[in-house]
Amino acid sequence: MLEWIAAACFMVLMAILWPVVKCLGAESHSTLLLPRRESRRSAERCDSKPEGQGEPDALALICKPSALANYLLKHCMSFCKTLSIPKWNWRMMSSLQTVFGALWPFDCPVHFIRDHLQLSDDGLVALDWAVVGAAHYKRRRTSSNSTSPVLLIIPNSFGKITRNVLKLCEAALSHGYLPVIFNRRSQNGTPLCTVKLQQFGDPTDLREAVRYIRYRQPAGQIYAVSESTGSGLLLSYLGECGSSSYVTAAACLSPVFRCQSWFESGPTWPFHWALVLYQKICLSRYKTVLGELVHTDSLFSSCSLKAMEEALFCHSGLKGTPDGAGSWEAYWERNDPLRDIDEVAIPVLCVCSQDDPIRGEPQATLPLELFESNPHFFLLLTAHGGHCGFSTSDEGPIVWSHQAVLEFFRATTDFFAAEERAKLAARRRGLSGPGKTFRHRSVSTCKRLPVCSHNIHAIYNWQRSYTR
Repeated sequence: MLEWIAAACFMVLMAILWPVVKCLGAESHSTLLLPRRESRRSAERCDSKPEGQGEPDALALICKPSALANYLLKHCMSFCKTLSIPKWNWRMMSSLQTVFGALWPFDCPVHFIRDHLQLSDDGLVALDWAVVGAAHYKRRRTSSNSTSPVLLIIPNSFGKITRNVLKLCEAALSHGYLPVIFNRRSQNGTPLCTVKLQQFGDPTDLREAVRYIRYRQPAGQIYAVSESTGSGLLLSYLGECGSSSYVTAAACLSPVFRCQSWFESGPTWPFHWALVLYQKICLSRYKTVLGELVHTDSLFSSCSLKAMEEALFCHSGLKGTPDGAGSWEAYWERNDPLRDIDEVAIPVLCVCSQDDPIRGEPQATLPLELFESNPHFFLLLTAHGGHCGFSTSDEGPIVWSHQAVLEFFRATTDFFAAEERAKLAARRRGLSGPGKTFRHRSVSTCKRLPVCSHNIHAIYNWQRSYTR
């Protein structure tokens, strides 16, 4: 009922603001990428809009040219499919797209079986395994011999399970995946057993959850998808663990990259206010126990996301805290999702829209240089779609962004298998030479070594020749 009321309020508000947003946003959307068009030599572009049809609903794959990039353009049909949205349709308004993807009621056939995972410090996180139909009435344990791939889904950092996440679970099940949602401490009904919340970019809890998933499904490959601000946790994990992440490929839906500046400036005011209110409601359940760690008066009187994050995690002057370690800047040195981005060793697809009202203007919030220089990162950029919306007028049972992600996972897996077969065939013929072997990067002395205890190489033996 509350979701219906919230959706109705946003609909009324956005309907009032529609003429203003339409006038202010029309010109900016058509020119956002123009300054970057000069860098075509370093980026792959895909635009399936025929010439002479007015303003294109640009769909661009921005990445460093590579064998894998060419393979994706050839085998991922969603990468070259223009989003069909008539100009008069409500989907042209990014705010409505965002509300639709987050709050719109959805009669979901998916049910969840929850596993509570006790961590090394006695804290708890929850893993929700998605199942369909009447199977949820039984305490079902999937076979450890199952070869079905696992899709690890990381929702937004506020813990809200959105319509977008439920639709992704439904699509993944229809494609043979085993979807599982990672719930942080205290979020989505997970008990708070220790006086500790997970910091924005701290992958410690996620690392233990991945190890458990690998233990439970040793024969299945793991793929990861994150939504919105949850991408900060996924990118932090992939950067810290490098080639020992257990993950075959990953995707981020509407990620927020420059997180410190995003917390400082915040999204547009209706969404900023809604996020602050939702976080206060979730934390109010633990007000008494949190009083042992934070100043709850400051926390619940905060009027911004930055103030709430500071009240929760920046505790200068506490016993045992070194000078400066509790400052805002020190917090983001430890939690910036891009701090170890050069150590990411698997292909990562980021699906973004130019009109995202949560992330902000693309010129300031999208690190295009990362995608143009790092062969592991691919940016699929649309003109419209809002934040985790991407609804189209001719939409089928699967949302376009989810179809793109699932095609990306299938294509990367097929590419790696083909590379492995070619390498083995060359070895049999005695033709494998030094030119065929990918040269692994040396470890930088300026970065700390990954702290993961995984031994991935026994089960993850493809060489990253796709970066050639």
